[in-house]
Order: sequence, then C-alpha cells, then structure tokens
Amino acid sequence: MSYPIRLAVQIHPQQGSYAAMRHAAVEAEQRGADVVFNWDHFYPLYDDPDGAHFECWTQLASFAEVTSRVELGALVTCNSYRNPNLLADMARTVDHISGGRAILGIGSGWFERDYAEYGYEFGTAANRLRALRRDLPIIKSRLARLNPPPLRDMPILVGGGGEKVTLRITAEHADIWHGFGDAATIAHKRSVLAGHCRVVGRDPAEIEISAGIPREGRHEVARGDALVDAGATLLTFGIGGPDFDLAFLGSWVEWRNEKNQG
Repeated sequence: MSYPIRLAVQIHPQQGSYAAMRHAAVEAEQRGADVVFNWDHFYPLYDDPDGAHFECWTQLASFAEVTSRVELGALVTCNSYRNPNLLADMARTVDHISGGRAILGIGSGWFERDYAEYGYEFGTAANRLRALRRDLPIIKSRLARLNPPPLRDMPILVGGGGEKVTLRITAEHADIWHGFGDAATIAHKRSVLAGHCRVVGRDPAEIEISAGIPREGRHEVARGDALVDAGATLLTFGIGGPDFDLAFLGSWVEWRNEKNQG
C-alpha cells in the first residue's frame, strides 16, 4: 500500500487563548494542511509551566465543528487518563461531529506532572506500556459495539519509539505510527517495526509512517525529502502560542503537491 504525502499541524493547546487556537485550526485547513492534531496534557510542556492550557478531546470536538476537510486527532492521547471504553466513545462522538474525520492517536503517557496533579498513578514506564497493550483491544471492541458506530474504520495512531514493546504494540494495532527523531532514526525504527509486523502476520505497508519536522527545520524542505526517503509520508509541524504562526506552511504545501504529482 502506498500513501500520499500529507502535512499535519499540531496546535499546542498552551500559552494562548482558545480563540487563537480555534483560528489556527481553521487557518491550517485554509492553507492546505491535511491533518490537525493537538496533544493530551494538562499543563504546558515548555515556556511558563503554569501558563494557559486546554483539555484535548473537548478541544477536538470544537475543532470538528469549525473545520470541514482536515482529519483531526490527538498526537497523542494519554492512555492513562481515561477509561478505555469511555475514550472509544469520545473518539466515536468526535468522529460523528466531524463527519468521519477523527484519528484516534494514543500513547502510554510520560508527563509526570499531569499524573501527580490530577491524581493518576504514575507507576513505571513498563506498567504504562502494559496498560496500553491491555486497553487497545478494549478500545477496538467498544468502537465495534457503539451505536451508532464511527462513520469510518477509524485510524488508530500509536506514538512512540520503544523498540521492544511500543513498536510491537504498533504492529499489533496501529494504522499509523508516529516516530520521533531524524530521518536515520525513523528509517531504523521503521525497520524494527517491519520485523514486528512479520512476527504478528501483518504487512508493514499497512501502517502509515508519521514524523515531525522540528521548529528549526520548518523552512528547510530538504528535511522533508530525507524523511520521505526514510519512509515517512505524514509530516507534522508543531505550532505554539500565543500567535500560532502558520506563515511557513505555504512552501510545504507546494512541496507536498509537487511530490504527489511526481
């Protein structure tokens, strides 16, 4: 299976007003982005640690109302923060609000302050990964039983690069894998993922590869070329507040269109 090159904008739901974030979602669609992501945290990850911050899934529901074309999801939902049956229901509801554009992005969680402040047990990385492996089948089962069901076979995105466990979970359950690092890292992790796919009996080509373009590289389309050569087809740009500047996106839309036409 081959995938077209797509561009995603991850709107960091921090250090800005909700109105500015909503405007950024609309502007990302207008400028030609294919996907709009946010993230699932309760406190900012950079700059003022006590700055403004908004919740992930209620924000996605509102983004679904003000956009009409882009796919929408979290990069990524923290599995620890919600009952898996509830999370499936929330994702299904956003899918209907959006007319079938939801992506269920998920990971095991890592930001200790979220856990401590909101009363979740932080535990160990191994325990959180075991919980993710336990909960993904529950999520998929609930999605299949909801009435009404999602409007499409909702893509599941797993984020993370752990080679022994996270990539095995990806091989078992994901439609999209989001990795972190440069092109060489993505190529290596993709090879490891392909090995897990062979073990579980999946074609690695069934999993779309997603990777991020760092802030300092967003004006260098050569970084996109390198990631595409490494196998990535969904490229994500993070933008933060208070301004959520998307002026850089135009050159990337041109690059994407040329790549897909060529």
